[in-house]
Amino acid sequence: MGLGVNMVNLNKIDELIIEALKDSDRDLTLAEIAEKTGVPEKKVFTSLRKLFENEIIDCENRRYRLAKR
Repeated sequence: MGLGVNMVNLNKIDELIIEALKDSDRDLTLAEIAEKTGVPEKKVFTSLRKLFENEIIDCENRRYRLAKR
């Protein structure tokens, strides 16, 4: 991936979310990501915010996808 990933310390939940988004053929909601990863929504939300702030993911209409690099 791009430079941003190397500069951010990703934890296991971050990696699970990135994999779920990679494997999906469409943007996913927080609930869908939680279901696919088996991670509680609150923890998914925290991770999504971190990934968004570091420009690893994009969000539009509460649907998430990997950022275009």
